[in-house]
Amino acid sequence: MKKAWWKESVVYQVYWRSFYDTDGDGYGDLEGVIQKLDYIQNLGVDVIWLNPCYESPDVDNGYDISDYRSVMSKAGTLATFERLLQEVHSHGMKLIMDLVVNHTSSQHPWFKEARSSKDHPKRDYYIWSKTPNNWRSYFTPSVWEYDETTEEYYFHSFAVEQPDLNWQNPKVRQEVYSLMKFWLDKGIDGFRMDVINLLAKQEGFPDSNHPEDISYLGNNPGIHEYLREMHEEVLQHYDIFTVGEIPFVTPEDGLLYVGEDRRELHTLFHFEVCDNMSHWDMQRFKDIQRRWYNGLWGKGWNSQFLNNHDHTRLVTRFGNDSEYRVESAKCFAVLLHMLPGMPYIFQGEEIGMTGVRFDSIEDYHDIAMKNKYKEEVDKGRKPEEVFESLLHLARDNSRTPMQWNDSPNAGFTTGTPWIKVNPNYKEINVAKALKDPNSVYYFYRKLIQLRKEHQVMVYGDFQELFEDHQQIYSFIREYENERWLVLLNISDLLVEIELPESLALVEKEIILENYKVQEVSTDELKLKPYEARIYRIGSRG
Repeated sequence: MKKAWWKESVVYQVYWRSFYDTDGDGYGDLEGVIQKLDYIQNLGVDVIWLNPCYESPDVDNGYDISDYRSVMSKAGTLATFERLLQEVHSHGMKLIMDLVVNHTSSQHPWFKEARSSKDHPKRDYYIWSKTPNNWRSYFTPSVWEYDETTEEYYFHSFAVEQPDLNWQNPKVRQEVYSLMKFWLDKGIDGFRMDVINLLAKQEGFPDSNHPEDISYLGNNPGIHEYLREMHEEVLQHYDIFTVGEIPFVTPEDGLLYVGEDRRELHTLFHFEVCDNMSHWDMQRFKDIQRRWYNGLWGKGWNSQFLNNHDHTRLVTRFGNDSEYRVESAKCFAVLLHMLPGMPYIFQGEEIGMTGVRFDSIEDYHDIAMKNKYKEEVDKGRKPEEVFESLLHLARDNSRTPMQWNDSPNAGFTTGTPWIKVNPNYKEINVAKALKDPNSVYYFYRKLIQLRKEHQVMVYGDFQELFEDHQQIYSFIREYENERWLVLLNISDLLVEIELPESLALVEKEIILENYKVQEVSTDELKLKPYEARIYRIGSRG
C-alpha cells in the first residue's frame, strides 16, 4: 500500500455562497470563508474543497463559467481569493478548487465567438449539429439547443446556458491546461474535477434505445487519453490532489481512472449511493461498499461521502432527522470515517444540519428541480403531485445557509439570504454545538483526531461481519498490529446481536461510542437505535 498525504486527509467542502456573508448582500463570500477558517481548522480537517467562485452569470450556482481566470463579484475579487489561499495555508490546511471544463457558460467569450459564425476560428471549440439526436441532458429534455444565428444545434449536457466544450479539438485542451496552470501556479493544492468523465462524446451521436438512461453521456472512448494527456502536461508537475466526479461507473471502470499505475487521477466520487439509492437500503449499501473495496483496494483510492451540494443532507435522507437526529448523525459519521477511502464532510454536516422542506416551488432555486417541475407539469401532471415527488432529492435541501447561531438568518447574513434559512436554526447551530461536549460537532472532531493518530483508519484492511443483517453494519479494520471493530445499528430499532465466537472471547477496549456502553457480557450485545461503537480488539487468537 503506497502512502500519500492526500490518502490520510479529511476534506471539508465549503459551498461558499451559503457559508458566511460579510457584506450583507445575502450571498456568502470568500471573505466569509477567511473569517471562519479558525472554525474549520478546529474541526481538524486537512483539505478545503471550494465550490466554483469564477466569474459566472450564475445560472447553475457557478457551474456556468464565463471567465476562468477571475472571481465573481458575489464571491469577492482575485485578491480576496489569493488572501484566502494564503490564510488556508497559514492555518496548516490545503485548498482545492472545482475544475469545471466539460462545459462553459453561454456567456463565455469563446462561445459568443463560436456562435457568431460557422467560419469563426473558435466554432470548433464547441459541438454543433444540423440534426439533433434523441439524447436527454441532465437538466432538459434534449442535449441540443437550436441557435438561430448559424441555424445549427449546439450540445449541452446540462442547462442550455452551459454548452459543452469540444475536447476533440487540441486547442480546447491546451486552453484548459493553461487555465489549470494559472491556478496551480498561484499555489492551490489540487482540483475536484466536475463531471470529468463526460469530456469524451460518443462518435456520431447515435440515437439511444433508452434515452431516459443518460449514461451515454459518460465514459466514452477517448476519455482516458484526455486524462493521461492532462496528467502529462499539467498534473505530474505539481504535488497536488485530484478527485474526479465520475457518474455511471462500476468499480472496474473506476479503477481505470484512479489506478496507481494509470497516471490519471488520485481518487473519484462514484454515485452508486448518492444518485442511485434514494433512501437507506442496508443490503444495497453493503453490496456497493463490498464491490468497491474489492475493486480498488491496493490498486486505487476511493472517496466516501453521503451528502454534498447536490444531494440531500444525510440525516434527512438516510437517517432520522427528528427523534434520533443526533444519534443518526453520529452513527453515519462513524460509517463515513471508518470505511476504506477518504472522508468528505459537507459544511453543516458536522453539526447535524437537516434537509429543508419549503412550501412552494418558488422557494427553490435549483435549476434542475425547476426545469423538471416545468417539464412534468407541461405533460399535464398535477403541480402539487410533481412538487411532492421532487422534494426528497432536491439539491436545495443541502444548500440552505450555514446555521451559525440563533440570531436572525442563523447568523449567516445581515441582509436577505439568497435562499431561505432552514427554520430549525434556533435548535441546530454552531454556537449551540460548541457549548455542548456531547454534540455532533465534537464527535466529528474526535473521529478526525483518531484518524490522525491511528493509521488503521486509513490503511487498514476491511473485513465485513453480519453480511446479511438488515440493521447491523459491522466490520473490522486491521493494519499492522492494530485491529478495530466497528458496530453500527443503522435503524430505529433496538437490536440484539451475538458476536462471532472468534470475537466474543478477545479483549475489547471501547475507542468511541455515541451512547454510553453498559454491556458486561462480551458476546451478546444490545444496540440502541443508531448506536455506533468502535472497539480496539485483541489480535487473532
